[in-house]
Amino acid sequence: MGVHWGEFARAAPELAQMGHERFERTGAILVGSIRRDGTPRISPVEHLFFDGRLFLGMMWQSRKALDLLRDPRCLVHSMVVDKNDPAGEFKLRGQAREVQDPEVVKRYCQALLEKINWRPDGPFHLFAVEIERATFIQYQQNGDQLVKEWRPGEAPSERLRRWTGSGVVDD
Repeated sequence: MGVHWGEFARAAPELAQMGHERFERTGAILVGSIRRDGTPRISPVEHLFFDGRLFLGMMWQSRKALDLLRDPRCLVHSMVVDKNDPAGEFKLRGQAREVQDPEVVKRYCQALLEKINWRPDGPFHLFAVEIERATFIQYQQNGDQLVKEWRPGEAPSERLRRWTGSGVVDD
């Protein structure tokens, strides 16, 4: 069972802050969904942190929205624009649930207008992400990876994945 962003932020504040910073850096995130034939689809999406939740707004009847309506499982990933970026990457696994409450949609549109000075003027799809797992990966100069993870009901964990020259091995 997944949780909304606010619950995640209360349970793992340091990790949530890392995620928030990485998502906000570029103003867009990547969303992985599952196509009708079972293959993956990766799509850039604008997001909004609002009302204790992470929202994903999508064009009406876009392929990625139709994917999520059919199968809500998703991966939400920070943009990676430089393989040597020391900021690391952040990803969420979970489910994107369609928001149909007209009052929430109205408040979302107002919050979006305040943030980016734009709001949808026609139909669109709105999803709230239910988080089942959060992961932060930071790459070290020697090839090692610092991995921080969290799942609902568990304490955040941290481990170092060491680069061996022939692959990465968890410690």
